Amino acid sequence: MELLIQIILLIIGFVLLIKGADVFVDGASNVAYNLKIPTIIVGLTIVAFGTSAPEAAVSITSAFAGTNAISLGNVVGSNIFNILAVIGISALLGTLTVDKILIKRDFPFLVISTIGLLVIAILFGEISRLCGIIFLIIIVAYVYRLVQEARKDKEAMSEEIEVKLSMPKAFIYIIIGIAGIIIGSDLVVDGASFIAGAFGLSDVLIGLTIVAIGTSLPELVTSVTALKKGDNGIVIGNVLGSSIFNILFILGISGAIMPLTIAPEMVSDIALMTVITIIGAIFA
Repeated sequence: MELLIQIILLIIGFVLLIKGADVFVDGASNVAYNLKIPTIIVGLTIVAFGTSAPEAAVSITSAFAGTNAISLGNVVGSNIFNILAVIGISALLGTLTVDKILIKRDFPFLVISTIGLLVIAILFGEISRLCGIIFLIIIVAYVYRLVQEARKDKEAMSEEIEVKLSMPKAFIYIIIGIAGIIIGSDLVVDGASFIAGAFGLSDVLIGLTIVAIGTSLPELVTSVTALKKGDNGIVIGNVLGSSIFNILFILGISGAIMPLTIAPEMVSDIALMTVITIIGAIFA
């Protein structure tokens, strides 16, 4: 009976995570729009962070709880799911277009980040606080560069902004969204840990599968929705941005909070993620 309750709570946790992230993005975006911040800047920062919020919340909660395996497994599993499932399903539904800038800038950056994580896993066996801080510095520099490049696009910078929420309502959305993300992440981590123990499964396996797939649903929904609207080019950019955020921001902040020990069996999973990422870059 308790197992059934934990499964139900896990599902509720995923719903709260995904919906909370959605509400947070709506609120934060409208705060930015009220401040006359261009939509392209909002997309590169707030929306990019919002789609990775479920993974971030689960990994940070796992770091505080001392369940490193779920935190790492979540990131590795999410990146594998992004490339194989999100891009794969999207490709089955329509033709995907890849912007040249993604091939020149973002794919190489993702590949280097992934290889870097593999090297750290092999040589050191952990993501230390120093390593986590370095990851965070790199992702901040990366986003800063994207924003600077976006500022050069006069057409995108002058795009008309539609404000849907007043400032007070937008802040209420932000508070509700953050609450949903926090509560949802707690339910997911607790539920996943309980299920792993009940079936004698490792936290790594649960993180790589159930948790990773659940937290990656926003990327899948965003990509499929973009395809239906005819925005084929968004799919690859969405996957690349999310995957980069997963490695540098999520593992960075998780490692800065609490050093993440990389179990020996996890190294092979990171190696698999690296191979899949490189193959994805080659065929882009």
